[in-house]
Amino acid sequence: MAQEKLKVGGLMQSDGRSMLRVLSAFNLMDGPGVIMAALAAQGINVELLVSALDQEDAINLSLVVAGKDLEHALVVLEGVKQDLEARAITYLPDVTVLTLFGPHLREKPRIPGVMFTTLASVGICPQAISTSISSVSCVVPGLQAALAVEALSERFELPYKAQQRPKNW
Repeated sequence: MAQEKLKVGGLMQSDGRSMLRVLSAFNLMDGPGVIMAALAAQGINVELLVSALDQEDAINLSLVVAGKDLEHALVVLEGVKQDLEARAITYLPDVTVLTLFGPHLREKPRIPGVMFTTLASVGICPQAISTSISSVSCVVPGLQAALAVEALSERFELPYKAQQRPKNW
């Protein structure tokens, strides 16, 4: 017996992205602001930002930029690394951001759980997760994007095929 497909507004796919991580920055009262301002001043757009405190109350940030901006973003982050007292800056050069969106996802609490169990069922572990009242996004390795889209398309009722953003966007 097939599982009931859950209805969502759609699935968006952003290929050709890179994820950067600023690890354990201690002087971060306004660290996200410093990082975002430094990147913005250089014309680098951040598509997704995740911030979390670790066990030492240090902030770890993961951010996604267009792959074409990776080298430039690394230079910018190295420029603020000392001010932020960051332990390390690492990156994944080829990731895809997948976003399931509304309408009214805040009224559908099953959506994120089903999204992530579906990805896990095909061996995909998201590298970062971000949610809002109308969407749930995750970062997956670029090489696993097609498999992820296929699995999510089978599990969710989508009004159309995954909408891809251009790689150079």
